[in-house]
Amino acid sequence: MQAIKVKNVTLGSGRPKIAVPITGKELPAVLTQAAEINATNADLVEWRLDCFAPVTDFDQVDAAATQLRQRLADLPLLLTFRTHAEGGQQPAKDEFYFQLLHHLVKKSLGDLLDVELFHDSEQIQQVITAAQHQQIKVVMSNHDFTKTPAITEIQRRLKLMATLGADIAKIAVMPHSAQDVLKLLWATNAMKDQLNCPLITMAMGDLGKVTRISGEVFDSCLTFGTVGAASAPGQIQSQKLRQYLAALQLSSNA
Repeated sequence: MQAIKVKNVTLGSGRPKIAVPITGKELPAVLTQAAEINATNADLVEWRLDCFAPVTDFDQVDAAATQLRQRLADLPLLLTFRTHAEGGQQPAKDEFYFQLLHHLVKKSLGDLLDVELFHDSEQIQQVITAAQHQQIKVVMSNHDFTKTPAITEIQRRLKLMATLGADIAKIAVMPHSAQDVLKLLWATNAMKDQLNCPLITMAMGDLGKVTRISGEVFDSCLTFGTVGAASAPGQIQSQKLRQYLAALQLSSNA
């Protein structure tokens, strides 16, 4: 697995890093959340643009991103518009989705960009090419809020992400049993030696909380904590998450 360095954060080496989402609907809430995150020990910030009410006004997006980056100082910024089909807050047609992604890349508004797997592959590759040209890392993602797919299907999706050129491959699933959690962990463990890009994997909800703290064992490079509102079920408060990761740290990485 090839580690990815974004600013001062290395993904794919050592303990999982902690990302905290910003979910404010308007700019004042976005900036307030940024200030709260700056006072914690987050490694990376995810701006959930699907939560930002004026996201269709690109001038407001630009202005908000500029102020956000000023307040986040050296913290890397992951830009995410989560579509409604994968748990996002706003319905959006593919045309708008890709217009937004290309705008975010063109303006270099973030350090990393989330690109969902299940869209037109040609348009995905165009975004990836543009992002790479701007030195923006692509986190390709898939979220299943209803079930945990079979191990072979989890592996297929992660392989496809790598094939399409993702810098980091991410999958999140919804478990309904301990066996589902084990499926996610088994697939992660198997794929870490087959892909050359870092992985982010998690099972959501209460059953999946163990996957949010066990990434160092199974090679999931990033976990999502909260400062205020959660962006997905099962997220753990950021400072507690840091304590859990420290308690579970492998001696070889100490």
